[in-house]
Parts: sequence; structure tokens; C-alpha cells
Amino acid sequence: MADDENTKKARKKSFLSKPSTWMVLIILVVAVAASFSCFYVVDETEQAVVTRLGKYQKTTDAGLQFKLPFGIDKNYNVPVKIVQTEQFGFTTVKAGRNNEYRNNVTDESSMLTGDLNIVDVEWIIQYRIVDPKQWLFGVYEKNTTIRDISRSVINELVGDRAILSVMGPDREEIQTLAMDMMNENFKNLGLGIKVNTVQLQNIVPPEGVQAAFEDVNKAIQDMNRFINEGKESYNAQVPKAQGEADRLIQQAEGYAAERVNMAKGDVARFNAVYEEYKRSPKVTRERIYLETMEEILNGEQKSDIIDSELKNVLPVKTLGGTN
Repeated sequence: MADDENTKKARKKSFLSKPSTWMVLIILVVAVAASFSCFYVVDETEQAVVTRLGKYQKTTDAGLQFKLPFGIDKNYNVPVKIVQTEQFGFTTVKAGRNNEYRNNVTDESSMLTGDLNIVDVEWIIQYRIVDPKQWLFGVYEKNTTIRDISRSVINELVGDRAILSVMGPDREEIQTLAMDMMNENFKNLGLGIKVNTVQLQNIVPPEGVQAAFEDVNKAIQDMNRFINEGKESYNAQVPKAQGEADRLIQQAEGYAAERVNMAKGDVARFNAVYEEYKRSPKVTRERIYLETMEEILNGEQKSDIIDSELKNVLPVKTLGGTN
């Protein structure tokens, strides 16, 4: 038995002492290490930039990907589908036992407006990486560049406007212009990002004059309320007045048509009488005279009749009487 154990030990020692054995072990270790360094995983929200010996090689999508081992190829996973946020003029930190969030105002919020007033502006931007290669290799200080460009754009837009415009009606316009200007600057710099949102938060004057500006804002709100009330009254009264005007116009047009028709009737009657008069002037004169006298004498008012030459009073003393 002792001889068998000694024989086994001798064979094992002989096996380990062979160079080929160590060569096989080294190859196995290298193969295992190579297998672990040949593959990498890219998350669904990421893209991977692959470099070969430090030079850009390709960009790969999500999934299990292959690369050359031992550091020949290196992968850098970039979150291209995650929306990232930068805060300006304030920072959000946890405070208290319940981890409540609190905003701390920073110095970068103070700006000079176009009418030489100072205003504190807080805003956020949300962006997404659209070109992983540019994001990794285009700009060295990426975060600093993003903040510097954003502050520059907001300062420029605020500096072109009066303080009341910044605090009120121009808010939406500033946000839209800021997003366009930031994207143009980032594109020119080759940063590889796109700003999706610029949102102005608090826009307030400094603490020393905040009370006065609150009074101004209240006055502006009252002015807008009075304007709206005036428009409401206008919208209620104008249609009513327009309807009354239309009614009076229709009445006037009806009256005008009636008078015109009456005048046309009188003219037609006169022309008819005139035509009869031309055929027999004497008979027509007598008929007209008799009709006129009948109209006069049948009236309620009694009158004396005097001839045209005032030579004699006609004996019509009892004409029109009751006897």
C-alpha cells in the first residue's frame, strides 16, 4: 500500500513538473479571462460606445454584445433614453426626519433686466443625450458647459425685457426662445444633447422691494379684472344696441317706403285728374270745385265763404247748420 501511494505521488509530481502541463493551465486561464472580457451588456435605456486601442470604433444598441478582449476594445455605456435635469438658481435637498425636500436659493438666480431692475430667476432644463459619441468625446467639461450656456441664454433673454414683462406676459416666450437658443449652442459645440424643456420656476424681485412689486402685481390683476368686466359689459350691451338700431332702421325704411308709395299714389292720382282735365277742362274744374265745396261744407267747423274778388259775401249763412 505504501508503495502504491508513493507511486501516485511520484506520478503527480512528474505531471506537474512537465512544461506542457503548465502551458495548458495558462491557456485555460487565459481562455476563461478572455471569455469574461469579450462580452458586455447594454441596458434598454443605453447605447454603448466602443473604442479600439483608444480610437472610436462603433456604437451598439441594447443587448449582449461582443468585443475584443484584454482591453483592446473598451465599451462606455451612455444613458440615451433617460431625461436628465439641471436646476438653476436653487438646489433641492432633503431636510428633516421625514426626508422632506427643501429648495436652497443660489447666487446665480440674480439677474439684471432690460429696465435696470434686479430680479431673482429660478429655472430648470431637461435634456437627453442624442449622440453618445459626441457626448463622450466632444466636450471635456460637459456639466460645466451645460450650466454656462444655460445661464448665458437666460441672462440674455431676461436682459432684453422689462421686469414686469419677465414676471408676466413674456414668460412662455422666454421658455420657448431659451430652448431653441440652447439647442443651437449645444449643437455648435458638439455636445450631443437635446434640450426638451426649459421651465421657469419662481421669478421674484429681491426681498427689499418684494412688497412693492406685490402691490404692483395686485394692481395689474385688478386692472385685468376691470378690463374683463368692461369687455363683458361691452359684449352684453353692444348686441342689444345693435338690435335696437336695426329695429329703428327697419322702422325708418318702412316709413320711407310708405311715404314714397303715398307720394307715388298722389302723383298717379294727380296725373289721372290732369289727363281728365285736359280732355274736358270745364267739367273737371266744376267737379273739383263741387268736391272741394262738399268737403268744406260737410266739415264740423262753420265758415263764411267769400268770393275771390271780395265783392260780395255769399248767402250761405245757414249752411252747415242744424235747422
